[in-house]
Amino acid sequence: MMIAINNQNPQLRLVRRVVETLREGGIVIYPTDTVYGMGCDLFNKKGIDRIYEIQRRDRKKPLSFVCADLKDISRYAKVTDDAYKIMRRLLPGPYTFVLEASRLVPKTILPKRQTTGIRVPDNNICQALVAELGSPIISASVKDENGELLSDPRMIEELFGRRVDMIIDGGIIAARPSSVISILDEGTEILREGKGDVSAFL
Repeated sequence: MMIAINNQNPQLRLVRRVVETLREGGIVIYPTDTVYGMGCDLFNKKGIDRIYEIQRRDRKKPLSFVCADLKDISRYAKVTDDAYKIMRRLLPGPYTFVLEASRLVPKTILPKRQTTGIRVPDNNICQALVAELGSPIISASVKDENGELLSDPRMIEELFGRRVDMIIDGGIIAARPSSVISILDEGTEILREGKGDVSAFL
């Protein structure tokens, strides 16, 4: 099922329909500021299992998730003073921060190491979903069978329409991965240079 939501001013009744699907354990494809993401409620183990299956994703590869804001992040990860300053400057934005996971993060999405990737995308639809749901949403980039990022909702519907419960048409986006920055006790490290400017860390 495809549902068109206004990117600038997301209609609350439509956002609530999507959130209802998430609460019922559904898988949703939604726009972020970098790519279209495939997600479910962070605490829905069956949904997480389905995402791994649909994407034929290696179980050892962790899944990142979207939080509402910095305060929300501090519930799911250990946020040092340095991490807080960096994230306050860059979020919301096209970054994934790798932090030490708190006990609230389900073991199903963690690799052996207790770190997790967290995002706060600069996208109104995405932010409205997380705020309305009241808990984080898994964020796995949507790609075709060749591993290319998909930016057109119509093409996404063609490939995934029968495998997920809902697709949000938030328009065509210039799909490019987020920049991944690790902020752990041992220091700050750029793990991937993507859409977000990383020059401050070089």
